[in-house]
Amino acid sequence: MKLSNKIILLATGSAVLGSAVTTFAFRQSINASVPVTDNVITDTGAAAGYYRVNSPIEASKADFTTAAENTINGVVSIKSFVTPRYQSRNQGGYFNDPFFEYFFGSPQRSQPQQQPDQPKQQQSGLGSGVIISADGYIVTNNHVIDEAERLEVTLNDNRTFDATVIGTDSSTDLALIKIDATDLPVIPIGDSEELKVGEWVLAVGNPFGFTSTVTTGIVSAKARSISGVSHSRPMGIESYIQTDAAVNPGNSGGALVNLQGQLIGINTAIYSQTGNYAGYSFAIPTSIVKKVVGDIRQYGAVQRAVLGVSIQDLNNEVAREHNITSVSKGVYVAQVADRSSALEAGIKEGDVIVKINGVNTDNVAQLQEQVAKYRPGDTVKVTYVRDNKEHTVEVKLLNTHGTTKVTKPGSIDTLGAEFAAVDDDTRRLLGISGGVQVKNLSDGHMRDAGVQKDYIILSINNVKVSSPADVEKIYRQIMKSDDDDKLLVLRGVYPSGRTKAYLVNLGEE
Repeated sequence: MKLSNKIILLATGSAVLGSAVTTFAFRQSINASVPVTDNVITDTGAAAGYYRVNSPIEASKADFTTAAENTINGVVSIKSFVTPRYQSRNQGGYFNDPFFEYFFGSPQRSQPQQQPDQPKQQQSGLGSGVIISADGYIVTNNHVIDEAERLEVTLNDNRTFDATVIGTDSSTDLALIKIDATDLPVIPIGDSEELKVGEWVLAVGNPFGFTSTVTTGIVSAKARSISGVSHSRPMGIESYIQTDAAVNPGNSGGALVNLQGQLIGINTAIYSQTGNYAGYSFAIPTSIVKKVVGDIRQYGAVQRAVLGVSIQDLNNEVAREHNITSVSKGVYVAQVADRSSALEAGIKEGDVIVKINGVNTDNVAQLQEQVAKYRPGDTVKVTYVRDNKEHTVEVKLLNTHGTTKVTKPGSIDTLGAEFAAVDDDTRRLLGISGGVQVKNLSDGHMRDAGVQKDYIILSINNVKVSSPADVEKIYRQIMKSDDDDKLLVLRGVYPSGRTKAYLVNLGEE
């Protein structure tokens, strides 16, 4: 079986994307419910000097009941509602935007007969979430709540609440939401770095809508990077806990816990050819979850520190090419960015990073996980090998803009801008009903396109915007698309009344 035939799937049951697959999987699971007979072998073959036991639990003495009882009430079902935006069948993309023609000219294409617009019918998707505070904070996957117009949370006692999105982080696929409730059961957060390969774990969630479902497995690997998930996320951070606990559509955002009932991961993806569980699932470790959730609660946005290096796993080919003989594992530095933490600390192309604060970084995933724990302005000790000699240097971490400034909500890193809704006085003065104003600019796509501070964006790609969330939503949609040309066509006005259009090319580095 070729590797390309296998699929990494986000473990959410969504009617918005892939609804046919989800529905089929659900029905198939019902129709295929047949009695399962345990193969029990007692002492067959005893004369040969070996024995079999009736139960793997008897062999390991593992007890899952306490952990299950302590966690099922702390996992919720999340239903997201969205109305898809349909266009006429013969129209779409940028071709309807007059500013597209202004920049590129009128496209030459055949004009098929007009077809009526498709009806807009609200659809829903299912996922899970984990209660992390008694006053209603819930962590889940970003892809569970992404683009949702309304979120409905159902507790294990069947109480239902509307939820508010507090913040999201597409780079780690995490989101924090909140319901208006008190005295909720909380799953305590454990230390994923103490987790051992081979250790028992439980996955708790709502696969196919079956609430409070518990499955078990072991930790198969740690710091696992999986291709196919982060392609839709700029600067995607991958350092997953791999397990063989059964996870299916609807489990996304649910809990991965140890036998002490402590949260050690958020179930996120499965490796499958069919869309259903096929042996392996992947969870975001709490070492990352705690940092992301803490930032969202404290600052409203994730404070992401970076070393500012292009990196790859050290392998035999790279080691031979660069005559690296003193280490066999580590992260090879292929390039060092200008105005970066690494450059200021003296790290160079060709170095091999082997530790962050004394923790081994045998691969890119481990390095990403360690750096993701810190904020811009934090200082870490980086151990690297140069000319087959080991060195340790203190590095003051910076953000993607090369500073230690706090990132505010509404700031999209690669755009290099901070956004805010337009105040009432400005709207009345200009005679506009919405819009999003560019408040601050730093190095990024906006400045490269010529956008200036205080510019008011009225629409992006012919879609009206009225809040920073609208800008971020459109940005994420463009970055997730398979189009080679990732463009934002901005129409807007300056406070002086001067109208202006800009073309922002997100594909430029």
